[in-house]
Amino acid sequence: MNKDFLSVLDLTHADLDHTLALAAKLKKERLSGRTSVKPLAGKHLALLFDKPSLRTKSTFTIAVRELGGDVIDPAAEVALGSRETVTDVAKNLERWVAGAIVRTFAQAKLVEFANAAPNLRVVNALTDEEHPCQAIADVLTLREHLGDLDGRIVTFVGDGNNVAASLAHAGVMLGMVVRVASPKGYELPEHVIADCARVARGKGVVDVGNSAKSAVVGADAVYTDVWASMGQERQTARREKIFKSFQVNDALMAAAGKAIFLHCLPAHRGHEVTDSVLDSKMSVVFDQSENRLHAQKALLANLFAGAITPRA
Repeated sequence: MNKDFLSVLDLTHADLDHTLALAAKLKKERLSGRTSVKPLAGKHLALLFDKPSLRTKSTFTIAVRELGGDVIDPAAEVALGSRETVTDVAKNLERWVAGAIVRTFAQAKLVEFANAAPNLRVVNALTDEEHPCQAIADVLTLREHLGDLDGRIVTFVGDGNNVAASLAHAGVMLGMVVRVASPKGYELPEHVIADCARVARGKGVVDVGNSAKSAVVGADAVYTDVWASMGQERQTARREKIFKSFQVNDALMAAAGKAIFLHCLPAHRGHEVTDSVLDSKMSVVFDQSENRLHAQKALLANLFAGAITPRA
């Protein structure tokens, strides 16, 4: 793997396959009370969070500790450039810790931080443009429920945001048909589509459209996210009107057929998704949430220990 994990695109196809296999192995071990790898023994990692978090901070803290390491958690006001430059923060931290898990706004800030610290391994825990750790957990969950993903269809309904971008990256690398249905003006960015075409294998392809109902027909999985992400709170009222017809409800799921339902959480119940869908038997959102831990353990194990052969 590369020094850093800033994007799903930092992974080769072999890296992605190996990460998913290792995540499944570590999940099985954890359920049996065993841990076979401790690549972070004696190491500290910094959690640098500009944005609030429940799942990301909790699962990374547990992951680091279960892999033998420990975390430091500097306050947001000192972590990423408010008191000193991002470069200076990175150069300080690389003298003390082995890695940094960064949750911030602009991807450019994350790249600047990683480039400033050549001895520091950096993980993207979310930016405005990408959410790669979520995507690894997503495709791990899809594999658990659907098996081989080549040719399977996942439909993302809503804003063509960071979650949709990273899902598209990972999905096409595993041969999935990734449909993204968004209101006009909120589609998946063109550069994401171009990147997906470059890394797709098997039957992998991205299909972008503006009709939620058309996009879910025949889908194996339907995915949605909040209509206004962190930092877009002032747009909430306007987005509520624009995205109203993109709500995932019983009628939309019925149009899909037997699809499972995914959401990266937190959910705004009654807005992008109804309670009846989120709490239904077709919902695998808490499997996704659990799998953040196992996926991130595998990513960290690979970053800090190189290839570890997964065993059943």
